[in-house]
Parts: sequence; structure tokens; C-alpha cells
Amino acid sequence: MSLWLHRSSHSGWLPVDASRRPVLFVNPTSGGGKAARARLADLARERGIEPVTLTRGSDLEGLVGRALSGGADAIGVAGGDGSLARVAAAASARGIPFVVVPAGTRNHFARDVGIPPNDPVGALDAFGTALERTIDLGDVNGRPFLNNVSLGIYGDAVRRATYRDAKVRTLLEAAEEVLGPGAAVSGMELADDRGRKHTQPAVVLVSNNPYAFERPPVRGARPALDSGQLGVMTIEPAAGPANVARAWSTRSLCVEAGEDVHAGVDGEAVVLAPPLAFTIRPARLRVRVAPRHGQRFV
Repeated sequence: MSLWLHRSSHSGWLPVDASRRPVLFVNPTSGGGKAARARLADLARERGIEPVTLTRGSDLEGLVGRALSGGADAIGVAGGDGSLARVAAAASARGIPFVVVPAGTRNHFARDVGIPPNDPVGALDAFGTALERTIDLGDVNGRPFLNNVSLGIYGDAVRRATYRDAKVRTLLEAAEEVLGPGAAVSGMELADDRGRKHTQPAVVLVSNNPYAFERPPVRGARPALDSGQLGVMTIEPAAGPANVARAWSTRSLCVEAGEDVHAGVDGEAVVLAPPLAFTIRPARLRVRVAPRHGQRFV
């Protein structure tokens, strides 16, 4: 066995053959037009990858279904995290590999699997001879998610028209409303890993595998995507100058609420009916990356 194969296997990545019928879904407007500037659709076609360019109002689920029915044996997305999650869910359901090409604004998932956000063209190599590993998916009320589900401040913020263009400012405005004087309560309730009840939290963030808030390698990144655990973080308003934050990991979580909950699921605004049942789906998604990207974790 070669040193390359031995080290790749040890890190969780395994060498795989090139895809025979690869399909890439391209959102040309995501990330301020990143995919269009990089000519990803044209470059994919030159490499024998079938590009499917999305337009406003495209039925992404329908397009993915047709690609799979047509024999696609690997599917990927060049776009934002919301599009990634929907295509990843379809790939997981069929048991075929998923490829991420960083063409969104922040590219959270791409970063966490080792793909540099400034190398969308290099990420296309994942459809060729590549590295593959199996990771977890999060689930809320039967809906899979790749990154996280945000409730409270962030769940409110993603519903605003200004969110896509000014995420930080919009989050701060939402925080002032939720945590400021006279702010309305959230109406949510949950219990943590110690059995303590959290009533009316201003923020609940549930992630597919815990974030490394305390110990980088990269602050805010997930050091593992195959731990079989959800990460949970809550923030509650306090009487003093500092709010109370708590973080823990768990295999499941139930969030109660008196009415429908506005949430951000991988950055997309959705409405969830209570109770919100969060679970982890261990080893559910096959992910492929270019060999040089997988080597970042060797």
C-alpha cells in the first residue's frame, strides 16, 4: 500500500474512481456571481461534467430527480449552502456521492470538508479520481440539514429582505430587538444535557456536529463531521450586562413552542411546526473532494 493511500485511509478519506455520469448544478448568481465569473458551467462541460444552470424559480428538486433518473452517479452544487443541503439530501437518499464547489458567499460546508473557498475550479476535480468519506446529516422534523438550524435572533434575521446583502447588520438589528429592553419573548423551551430547562431563549443554534467555539483550528468551524452528535448552543437574556450562553452536544433534541417557529435551515428561511424534533443521521452522506483538498486533513 502506498504512503498516500495509507495516510488518506487513516484520515477517513478513501481513494475512488472517476464518476462516469457526473452532474453539477450551478447557481450563477450565488456569492455575487462567483460561479459565472469562474465560468464553472463551461469548465465543467469541458471536463465531461453535465452542467445544469439554475435560474430564478428553478425547481431544484425536480431537476435533481431527473438527473438521478437519468443515471447520474455523482451530483454536485456550485452555489450557496441552502442549495447544497437540498441536493445533498437527494444524494443521501440515493446513496450516491455528493460534490461541493464553493461558489456561495461564506461556503461554510466547503470549508469544513477542507475545500478552500477561493478554489471553485479546483473543486471540480472531485468528479474525477478523488477522495471520498461518509459524514453525518442533521435532521429537523424530517428535513435534512448540512450545517445548522437557527432559531430566535437568526431565525428572525434570515426572513428579512436585507439579510442576503447585509447579514451582519441584519443580525445586529435582530439582536437589538430580541435582547433589548422590552423585547418580546421567544416562546421556545428545551432541556439541555444536564436536564436544565431553558425557557424563552433568545438564540438556539443546532448544528450537524458541534462547532469548535473554544478550540480552533478555525474558530467557528466543525472539527469533525462524523461524530454522530448534534451541537447545541443557546443564548438567554440576563439581567446583567452579559447574556447567558450554554453549549453542549447530543444525539437528539426537542424544542417546544406555543406556535409555529421561524427558522433558518442552512441559511434559508422556513417555518417549522412544533415540537421541533432534532436528530442526527450518522454516516448518511458520501462526500467526494479533489485529492489535494482531502490531503489538508491528512
